[in-house]
Amino acid sequence: MSHDGVGPRAALRSVAFLTAGMLAVPALAGCGSDDPAGRPLAGADIARADRSGIADGGTLRWAVDTVPDTLNAFQSDADATTTRIAQAVLPSMYRMDGRGRPARNPDYLESAEVIGTEPKQVVLYRLNQQAVWSDGREIGAADFAAQWRALSGKDTAYWTARNAGYDRIEKIERGENDLEVKVTFSRPYADWKSLFTPLYPKEVMGTPDSFNDGARKKLKVTAGPFTVKKVDTGKDEVTLTRSTRWWGDPARLSTIVLRAVPHDKRISALSAGTVDLAEIDPAAARRITAAALPRSGSSPLTGPGADRSAADALRSWAVANGSDEDAADEEISARKKLRKKMAKYARQQKALGGFEVRKSLEPAHTQLALNGADGPLADERVRRAVARALDRREIAEAVLKPLGLPAEPLGSHLALSGQAAYADGSGALGKQDAKEARALLADAGWVPGGPVKEKKKDKGEKAAGAEGDSGSESEGGDDGTYIVGEDDGGNGDSRDSGDGGDDGKAPRDSGTGTRQLRQGGAPGAYAPRGTAAPARARNARVAKDGKALTLRFVLPSGPGSDTLHTVAGRISKMLERIGIGTKISKVDDESYFKDHIASGEYDLALYSWPATAYPATDARPVHAKPVPAADGSLNVEQNYTRVGTDQVDQLFDQAVTTLDDSEHRALLRKADARIWAAAGSIPLYQRPQLTAARKNLANAGAFGFRTPVYEDMGFLRKPARGPGAGSAGPSAGD
Repeated sequence: MSHDGVGPRAALRSVAFLTAGMLAVPALAGCGSDDPAGRPLAGADIARADRSGIADGGTLRWAVDTVPDTLNAFQSDADATTTRIAQAVLPSMYRMDGRGRPARNPDYLESAEVIGTEPKQVVLYRLNQQAVWSDGREIGAADFAAQWRALSGKDTAYWTARNAGYDRIEKIERGENDLEVKVTFSRPYADWKSLFTPLYPKEVMGTPDSFNDGARKKLKVTAGPFTVKKVDTGKDEVTLTRSTRWWGDPARLSTIVLRAVPHDKRISALSAGTVDLAEIDPAAARRITAAALPRSGSSPLTGPGADRSAADALRSWAVANGSDEDAADEEISARKKLRKKMAKYARQQKALGGFEVRKSLEPAHTQLALNGADGPLADERVRRAVARALDRREIAEAVLKPLGLPAEPLGSHLALSGQAAYADGSGALGKQDAKEARALLADAGWVPGGPVKEKKKDKGEKAAGAEGDSGSESEGGDDGTYIVGEDDGGNGDSRDSGDGGDDGKAPRDSGTGTRQLRQGGAPGAYAPRGTAAPARARNARVAKDGKALTLRFVLPSGPGSDTLHTVAGRISKMLERIGIGTKISKVDDESYFKDHIASGEYDLALYSWPATAYPATDARPVHAKPVPAADGSLNVEQNYTRVGTDQVDQLFDQAVTTLDDSEHRALLRKADARIWAAAGSIPLYQRPQLTAARKNLANAGAFGFRTPVYEDMGFLRKPARGPGAGSAGPSAGD
């Protein structure tokens, strides 16, 4: 759950109705032999290699976002690094395959099947007879039962983040032998394959104390190709070592070090040789790609004696031309600093030559969220107008095409292309159509060029439908020519629109949000204050009840957010064409979700959701209709747009209890069509996944949908003999 740089953390998890007659749902399934799920738009890019060609041993240093606060993936403060560790050291009954679908993990599970549905659903697991914990004890029913009791939600002493699925289990018992586990459900559960991944030992799940505190910084008992050696918060790293109890294919690496490195420091870490694998942003990818290009000799700016000769020449010129010697010395000093920076850059580029960029599409999508709680976007017609103003293909191409990745707009809220539940449901909303968008606005009472009342601006003033904010603001999408009665600086010059422009550069606004109309234009270009715009002004701001329609667009400001700023600029420009203005407000990453998205302090926002193999379970809280809580507040679960319908909830409820795969998929696709029609969130594109990897690192990189296979990662063997054998980087024995 992330956006490009920031995402909803696991901690947040603890935190107008459409009638059937009004909704036109296209036929999505069962009409022909073609599978609407299609194929993944991009596969994994991991430099696949046979295990026989990989050296035995070596240390992989892998950049991650954080050293996790807990190693228990079922606690609210678990994060992506918690998940990565669990994948390497704990059992998983199922993992994601290359199409984003669940695949049985044979290292732990010989088979699993529904053996009965009446009177209750019963699933029988047959475990791998070699599967044991690191202390030698067999993995069995006692571990399954302990995890069920901890996560069922019945004992509030367990500080769990979620209990989805586990709350439907009635009992767990041993089968005919120690290798069989029989799970009986009190209610049918279609996503039963999501359970017991990861599986923790009963020593962790057995008591509230061991669950709450025992697995936060260490795991005494594991059952994977690696085990946790140390969590070092001082060095910001977690060390995993090869397990001697592992029964599967032996891990090729001896050690994996997960090192916390901020995204804006990763190029430095790669060039310094302190990490071997790191997810990077497009700017870093361009540098690594450039480093692989042939170099043409030494630069005059970095060659021997460059500083001395250039400085002497500059000083001689300054004295000969009567310049002040102190000023000349300052200029020389500035030139020296510049050359040092360039020399450092050149050294980094040389070191980056040992890396390559591996790219795919992440199993996550970026969406435009429309806050339907109050303000103009509480009106479904306005939300639909915003949605129909967007050229989603143009947005996807702006992000993905420069990276050489498939630039297809996403057609589903619940799945990605290739996944079982995927089908393009966007037809329920309709294609981009500016004329229809303006008609929807007019139907909602927002009239192009309507009179706008004069009023004093003060620090507490809010944009239409938005809350005040201390973050920096810049205008975006404001035509300005016919905006009257406002002093907020609408500007008709698109070069100063603050929307990032079509060239994808960052907004050129100063950040004050006080830009004024440019003077010196054609005589009569600006109407007197209070004058209504002529009806022919297609891009004139729409207004209602004396207020122009301006939506507050909240974005994160930290490293890695450049892509979102570009996307926001394009969206602002598209909305400008139908008369909607935007105020872009950039806020700190740390407060973006907590203080803005989760609390509803925004009109428009960009963030991402991960795709899972179990949308009936995992996507329901994201789209559930908010309901009043006992204390009078609104319980939104993870539906930060506050837009939901009873029909969508009912379809999710039906899907999660339907064991027929075909019917299950059809219900999810119907739910997705209704989510499109409600226009609370607009999927834009599948996120790019860019990973820098040492050239001799195999079976690691941009994994796409596929769960990493940790035991297969490693460094390629060096040739037995011959000059220049092998690549720079770690090797066996490091």
